[in-house]
Amino acid sequence: MTAVLPEATTDVWTPERILESDRRYVIRSWSQQGKPAQAVVTDASGSWFTTGDGRRILDFQSQLVNMNLGHQHPKLVEAIQQAVAEMAYIGPGFAARARSELGEMIAEIAPGDLDFSFFTTGGAEANENAIRLAQHITGRQKVMARYRSYHGATLGALAATGDPRHNNGGANVPGIVRFHDPYTYRTPSGLPPEQDPACLGAPHLEEILQYEDPSSVAAIIIESITGTNGLLVPPDGYLQSLRDVADKYGIMLIADEVMAGFGRTGEWFAIDHWNVVPDIITSAKGLNSGYIPLGAMIVGDRSREWLESNKFWGGQTYAGHPLACASGVASLRIMQEEGVLENVRERGAQLDRALRAMQERYPIIGDVRGKGLFYGIELVRDRATKEPLVPFNPAGTAAKPMQQIVADGWAKGIYLSANNNVLRLTPPLVITEEELDLAIAMLDEIIGAADSRLQRGETE
Repeated sequence: MTAVLPEATTDVWTPERILESDRRYVIRSWSQQGKPAQAVVTDASGSWFTTGDGRRILDFQSQLVNMNLGHQHPKLVEAIQQAVAEMAYIGPGFAARARSELGEMIAEIAPGDLDFSFFTTGGAEANENAIRLAQHITGRQKVMARYRSYHGATLGALAATGDPRHNNGGANVPGIVRFHDPYTYRTPSGLPPEQDPACLGAPHLEEILQYEDPSSVAAIIIESITGTNGLLVPPDGYLQSLRDVADKYGIMLIADEVMAGFGRTGEWFAIDHWNVVPDIITSAKGLNSGYIPLGAMIVGDRSREWLESNKFWGGQTYAGHPLACASGVASLRIMQEEGVLENVRERGAQLDRALRAMQERYPIIGDVRGKGLFYGIELVRDRATKEPLVPFNPAGTAAKPMQQIVADGWAKGIYLSANNNVLRLTPPLVITEEELDLAIAMLDEIIGAADSRLQRGETE
């Protein structure tokens, strides 16, 4: 007997039913299943979303650091509606205006000679293709990647990821070689950043390459500014030193700008702050504010020359989806027309001033770091020893102090996220001065309460 779908209806989809059906029928990312979702979201606009119980929440995460233009931007919604009316889909083997136009626009804003784009469905797929392309061009297999990194959840991207999640999915992919991050607050050697080999970049990388044979290394993949794993901003000179080492040995430098790209730091790309040109930039998220799945691998002359003489061994059914590309075109135009980069710089300075003032008041804040609207607060038990508020990769009760801070935010009406002992602050790039003032006031109360708990010994 043929199964029959239930009749379409709206009157029975209460928040309670949505939660129960989600729990019963939907597998959620990076989660133990069987537990209800945090909340049902029924509406969203700008920097805010509304839950099923009618609460308005200030989205200080831009969801997964992708809704750079905020929720339901009217110009972006209209562009998608117009695009779907014209052409819902055409395969990647055909030329379509949206793809061509987006490629041309990216070529105008990307650094150096990077002017040739392969469009994917997200950042992980962009990284997969970038790694594979570097291996084909160089004829080598090894890939250098950092310990505190996240490059995606597909097999190769997860293998390159240093985040502990790679141990449960990508650890069996050969050829990944780790090196340390430029963690200036906690230098790997214990020396000041200006003397630490990892923070200088080249000395540490050269040492690892001696052991691995640089002629076997295809690519060095790094997040220009580390996102999920601590908001680590490299010191001046670091990225140039990696560029120099890569050039010395014919290795391709891949800058993962999935989080940091397209305005998040106040420049089109985070790497622009240091005037360094990688061989490949990968991006997604802010490229079109996540309205439709879209990523990009952007390459320069070295890759173009190879690609025009050899077959590109990569592809997806939805590579360069016309709706996604149309949303990318609209997103970039909105950013330029509405002065989004200027807003990021102004609101970023506002946020930086407020966080550093909090740091003076609350000993629990060990470090404040970031650029634009891409910030992290590192929380500690003791500033002198830098003992973290929670250990690396905490589980169970060890994670509770940070979980409490995020829960306090939710209770006050602000959506926050934490990784290890770092609170990530990544609001929409269109957040207003007044909205940011409100967020800062809530953060002050939340951090103040956490500091009081720490002083009372209530975080064990």
